[in-house]
Parts: sequence; C-alpha cells; structure tokens
Amino acid sequence: MKKGCILCLLISVISLPLIAQNVIYSNLKELLAQHGDTTAVLRIEKRSRNQIVLTGGADYRITAGDDESMCRRLKKRCFAVRDEKGDLYLNCRKLRYKKLRFGAWYAPAVQLGKNIYFCAMPLGSVIGGNFVEEDDVKLGGNIGDALAASSLVTKRVCYELNGETGKVDFLGKDKMLQLLKNDPELKQAYLNDDSQEAKHTFKYLLELRNKQKK
Repeated sequence: MKKGCILCLLISVISLPLIAQNVIYSNLKELLAQHGDTTAVLRIEKRSRNQIVLTGGADYRITAGDDESMCRRLKKRCFAVRDEKGDLYLNCRKLRYKKLRFGAWYAPAVQLGKNIYFCAMPLGSVIGGNFVEEDDVKLGGNIGDALAASSLVTKRVCYELNGETGKVDFLGKDKMLQLLKNDPELKQAYLNDDSQEAKHTFKYLLELRNKQKK
C-alpha cells in the first residue's frame, strides 16, 4: 500500500511540468501542429496606452526575463507563444493586412480549427472609417491607405489568419456569423451586441474555443 502511494506521488511530480508549460512557436506550421519549444520563463506585460500611442504596435510585450538570447528570439523570430494558462499570443511583427503593418509586439489570439483569430488596430480606410469619431484628431504621416486617427491607436478589431494560405482578413460581421451558425444562443447574443469591436467579438471567439475543448 505504501509503495503504491509513493509510486503515485512520483508519477504526479514527474508529470507536473508537462501539464503547464510556456511554449513558443517559430512559425504558423508549428503552431497548427502544436509542436513548439518550451521555455521556463515567460513574462507577459500589458502595454500602456501611452506606450502604444508613442511607439505603435500591439498590446502585449513578451520577454524571457534575463535571458537576452531568448528575448531577442521572442521579439524578432518567434511567431506565437502560449503561456502556462493556455492563453495564446501572436507576434504581429511580420503580419500584414493588405500590405499594411500591424507593428511590433504581441496580440491576444484564439485558435479555432486551422485558423487563428487575433485582436489588433483597425487598418485600412474601409475598416478604420467604421471606428472614427467626427471629433478625432488626425495624425500626420503617410501610411498608405490606412486611416490614422488618434482614437484608432487603442481601438481594436479582430482579424482572421488563414492557416492554409497565411492570409490575414478582417473578421467582420458576416464572417463572425458563419463561425456562430451552429450555436444559436451565441449568435443571437452577438447580434444583440451589434458591434464589431474586439471587446465584443473576442469574447465570442473565446466561448467557441471553450466549447470546442469540452
């Protein structure tokens, strides 16, 4: 009896690190295959509004503590990370929407099937125009057809990264309703919210992910 208890205790201790790990992915293929490298330390810092306004980019800064080599990898070469809680973050550094850049740093993301969905600033005149207030102060500079307004710096919408093509598309109302078509309750709640901002859309993506896990 005592030997059996000791054996169970040893198995639980050995298995513990396998349950909760920080995982980094070098590319989309690794992410979809759930085959990445583990790292002991992963520091996830929510960037302030002032930091985003001054330097642009996504919402999260992710580092590996004092490991400078890993920090450089996370900043420039890493595609995505998954923390110990299972939350996914996508590196926006190399992502493009219609040739427009999202900037550096990481965005919160959700994987549904072979596609990845993430939150980022509205890019392009069509998308940006839906979120501009009449009293917004325009920012200077030439950024192609991106509509730059001060309020857009911290506004967020959701995008779809196609796992087969690598193409990024805006997750608008029509696409979102397709994702929710088999869940009438969530679909109706989404229609009641009647908003394409990420603070509304992303919560339904999380709900779909959680239901897929069950």
